[in-house]
Amino acid sequence: MARDIIDNRPIDGLGDLVAYLSGGGKAKTAWRIGTEHEKFPFYREGNRPVPYGGAKGIRALLQGMQAALGWEPIIDAGRIVGLFDPAGRGAISLEPGGQFELSGAPLQNVHQTCREVQSHLAQLQHIAEPIGIGFLGVGASPAWSLTQTPHMPKSRYKLMADYMPKMGKSGLDMMFRTATVQVNLDFADEADMRRKMQVAMKLQPLATALFASSPFRQGRPCGLLSWRSEIWRNTDKNRTGLLPFIFSPSFGFADYVDWALNIPMYFVLRRGHYYNATNASFRQFLNGALRRELTKEFSAKEAEPVMSDWINHLSTLFPEVRLKRFLEMRGADGSPQRNLCALPAFWAGLLYDDTALSEAEALTRDWSYEEVLAVRNSVPQLALKTGFRRTDLQKLAGKVLKIARKGLKNRAQFNQTGADESCFLAPLEEIVAGGKTVAEQMLSRYHGSWENSVAPLFHEYAY
Repeated sequence: MARDIIDNRPIDGLGDLVAYLSGGGKAKTAWRIGTEHEKFPFYREGNRPVPYGGAKGIRALLQGMQAALGWEPIIDAGRIVGLFDPAGRGAISLEPGGQFELSGAPLQNVHQTCREVQSHLAQLQHIAEPIGIGFLGVGASPAWSLTQTPHMPKSRYKLMADYMPKMGKSGLDMMFRTATVQVNLDFADEADMRRKMQVAMKLQPLATALFASSPFRQGRPCGLLSWRSEIWRNTDKNRTGLLPFIFSPSFGFADYVDWALNIPMYFVLRRGHYYNATNASFRQFLNGALRRELTKEFSAKEAEPVMSDWINHLSTLFPEVRLKRFLEMRGADGSPQRNLCALPAFWAGLLYDDTALSEAEALTRDWSYEEVLAVRNSVPQLALKTGFRRTDLQKLAGKVLKIARKGLKNRAQFNQTGADESCFLAPLEEIVAGGKTVAEQMLSRYHGSWENSVAPLFHEYAY
């Protein structure tokens, strides 16, 4: 998320919280595709991590991008920590370990989002290459320890870094050493949201397997194909993972609100200051918790919950599919450039065409939470070799990709050469046909031409 929201409308009751989510419903003609992707900056000389400060640091990258794009800076405690386009065409933000993220604009089709990705990378390379910085498209930092990884000066990340070790053994790894690509999609109404959320939650482990690209930790194979997704299995179980209540036939906005209300908050934002709120759930906040502490620094009115508190709280929840005023698909590792456009194509093909969504729904209808959880727990190690019922994810992926391809063809969104969006599924179809994920391809090179070193990865998988 590029920046936290300020919305001082008071919260009059739980109905306001439900109404906020339901207010995201849009007519099908207004559905858009928003792609976000993170990448690790590194110095090409020595494959070293890039700190925030200095003439050749991440701050300099942001300042260079600001000059090139003309976007507005996002300032935190006097430091530039991101950029946003005032016209709403996207934003750039920093993840805790310096992961550079583009939050793309809401666009009509995958052709447009792919052009956006390519344009962003070209602009970034123009600024980064003269100061010797490259970017790595993988799911987890392959070489650096936590102590070697820089920390970005964002106030909310300091609060999170203090809190995370209390909630799971891998919370700091998640913050500082993982990267993802995700896509944000719209829904029409509660019924449409339910269908899409349920299909997406059930198929998220398959997406994790298809995009597995994080087999290394501190320079060596770690025994996993998606270390990133294993890290998420051990990060604050209160706010991550699969959500069993989503599997209910009656699941709706109010159920998600009820779950979110019971999750501890990270902060409340007042006058640009991030106030630590980790000792209260949002429900407790609504019932008066934090009021005494907040009134020591702010007025009684400012101590009351407002809508931006709710909106920002929703951004601190990390289930495999996140519900805001749109749906976020969160299961994929960061990817090499060729694969970045495959994720929006995969999910738009499945969820944005009525026929494809019905087929995906029929395929997954009787999948239980327990079955999907078992697959989710196996995917970090086995990826497409994970067993499911009488088959495995490689064979299942073939079926799902055929549905996605059909959905994209039905959408009939063409580029200037007459190709539809299904062309972007080619990297995934190649993975399924060959039976080797990006992670397994990396490992083959590591044990072969890379001669047991991850150093070549910084060249072969760099943007």
